[in-house]
Amino acid sequence: MSKVQFDQIHALKSVTLDLDSTVITRNGEQEGAVRGYNPGRRGRASHHPLLAFVAEARMVANFWLRPGNTHSANNVLQFLEATLAHLGEKKVGLLRADSGFFDDVFLKVLEEKRIPYIIAARLNQVLQRGLYQATGWWALEPGLELTEISYQAACWSQPRRVIVVRQSIRQRKNAPGKLCPSSKMILTFKDGVTGAFVTTLELPVAEVWRTYRGRADCENRIKELKADFGLDAFNLWDFWATESALGFAMLAYNLMSLFRQSVMRARVQHTLSTLHGLVLSIGGAWKTNSKTDEPKRLMLSIPRKHRAWLLRATVPASDQ
Repeated sequence: MSKVQFDQIHALKSVTLDLDSTVITRNGEQEGAVRGYNPGRRGRASHHPLLAFVAEARMVANFWLRPGNTHSANNVLQFLEATLAHLGEKKVGLLRADSGFFDDVFLKVLEEKRIPYIIAARLNQVLQRGLYQATGWWALEPGLELTEISYQAACWSQPRRVIVVRQSIRQRKNAPGKLCPSSKMILTFKDGVTGAFVTTLELPVAEVWRTYRGRADCENRIKELKADFGLDAFNLWDFWATESALGFAMLAYNLMSLFRQSVMRARVQHTLSTLHGLVLSIGGAWKTNSKTDEPKRLMLSIPRKHRAWLLRATVPASDQ
């Protein structure tokens, strides 16, 4: 990732930045591969990289490889400074992150830099008590209720706005508590789950909720990085060599993302494996006619429904 890439995207003046981390299981004794939080393969050594995504461009803004026993927010302040340097003149209009980044020092830095944020709250006992006592609930849709409270932790110098979301497990099959009942950002109750988000936005509670839900797309970006770009496959003994190799993988991902948006312009964002068979690897053969003086023609094996698109992408408009 580099400042040059983002300088080329002139249409983006303000961006939404999504922070996330992921666990990469290692099967050897590589540098930095140590035991830590690993929900998929408990007890196994891992790396715990930190990533930042630009939501509008579907690009990686920054990537740091870290040892497996690091906390989600470890070195996040330095990571934020490096990410802002990569973005150059572009303004961060919103930062979104999960409960791993719910830290007073980090929140203060964002407020000092005047970066609006929505961050999932870590539900300690004091905040849980506040959620139980919350009033003014109103239903956004069946099984989904919202309200807001003002919360100040013991170490905070000021209270902050907290949006509270309560979902019924019976009425909403995809309520998060059914998927991760032990999560520190989910509070279970008799018939549902409750989550909270700290924010500096002054939008209505429903808009804050909808805006934060867009952060889920970065999980799709991480899955794609692992499946198509080898995020969990490049594994060298030297820690910095591994990070360098993964840095090239991030660069390749960004270039492919720009290709999809600038050239493909499809409503569906195809994965690399799909694009490989669609446009990157097309069978063809040269055809000649010995009886005439016609020049050789390249015959491509392209499905009929894709021929019009390829013609527009390869032939200048003046020649079509």
